[in-house]
Parts: sequence; C-alpha cells; structure tokens
Amino acid sequence: MASAVLRLPLRLSSKNTVILSRNTGLKTSNISRTTQSRNVVSTPSGAILPKPDKTAFGLIRMTAVVVPFLYVGTLISKNFAALLEEHDIFVPEDDDDDD
Repeated sequence: MASAVLRLPLRLSSKNTVILSRNTGLKTSNISRTTQSRNVVSTPSGAILPKPDKTAFGLIRMTAVVVPFLYVGTLISKNFAALLEEHDIFVPEDDDDDD
C-alpha cells in the first residue's frame, strides 16, 4: 500500500511528460535557446538525464551587453536632471564649505 502511494506522483508526472531523448547528431534545433526549459531531471524509468548543453557567456559578452546599457542609462538620467533643473522643479542648493 505504501509503495503504491509513493509511486502515484511518479505515474502522474510521467503521464504529462514527453519522452526525452538526446540528439547527438546536430547541435542546432528548431527551438529558440531562450525558450528552452527543463522541468524533468529523470526519465519515467528512473534514469537521470544527461546535463543540458551549457552556453558559454564570457566576460566579453557580458561587457558588450552591460556597457551600452549603462551608457544609455547615464545619458537618460543626465538629460532628465537637466530638464528638472531647467524647469525649477529640482535645483540643488550650493553649499559653501568654507569652514
């Protein structure tokens, strides 16, 4: 009885999964890499699936993404601060620190 209760979640999850197989031939697929997700780590028989392919995301790629967006963000904030100051919405006070 207890083993039947423990097998019930396995049976329910195996009904909703697709048979997973690894394509060792071609590395390209019709599915976009950004939409791939993996909900299952084992086959219905209990075997552990192999590790998914890892996309290298090096320092150069990270820099190529981060630097332009930081630059655009600085330009936007600089222009918005100038707009606020121009319309006298926010004008920073000049502090004299001659003490």
